[in-house]
Amino acid sequence: MKSTHSDPTVQPVPASVVATVDAADTTLSNPRWAVLALGANLGNRLETLQGAVDALADTPGLRVKAVSPVYETEPWGVEPGSQPSYLNAVALVKTTLPPSSLLERAHAVEEAFHRVREERWGSRTIDVDIITYADVVSDDPVLTLPHPRAHQRAFVLAPWHDVDPAAQLPGHGPVAALLDALGTEGVTPRVDLELRLPE
Repeated sequence: MKSTHSDPTVQPVPASVVATVDAADTTLSNPRWAVLALGANLGNRLETLQGAVDALADTPGLRVKAVSPVYETEPWGVEPGSQPSYLNAVALVKTTLPPSSLLERAHAVEEAFHRVREERWGSRTIDVDIITYADVVSDDPVLTLPHPRAHQRAFVLAPWHDVDPAAQLPGHGPVAALLDALGTEGVTPRVDLELRLPE
């Protein structure tokens, strides 16, 4: 008669190991939190978003600490119905990369998934935007921080609020209040879709 016990070779991960893994963040010298927004409306959108998360996680000096639920949203800044809908998500990362290097990495991820920049707000296989980098406020035209339109975009604020309900957008206040003011029309939770946090 077969034993009903679970496989003895499969043991729960000891708390000490979990603590050691969490403490590994100290190997990142003075890491900063950054918020990245991901969006895709061409090709296999979910697969591309997951690929972007995985590529970010493979970046030296960067760890993906949380990934939001997925939302389906209408394209922003274009005529309704003129583009396919987007899948959007937000990733919270800890990084030792300076903002300029993080931007280079975001662009490299976009290029790896054949992002084409032919028109403003055009369809794209993947969009990786830096929303915030620590509390940095900068009007550098190459990388404006925080993202200059984040406070107007429910498709950024909704997933960000899900993954960090106490989040603050520098210069604009609590994400929860910004989202309440905007509403979530055209931003639909896709509970049937999920992004995995890289191991």
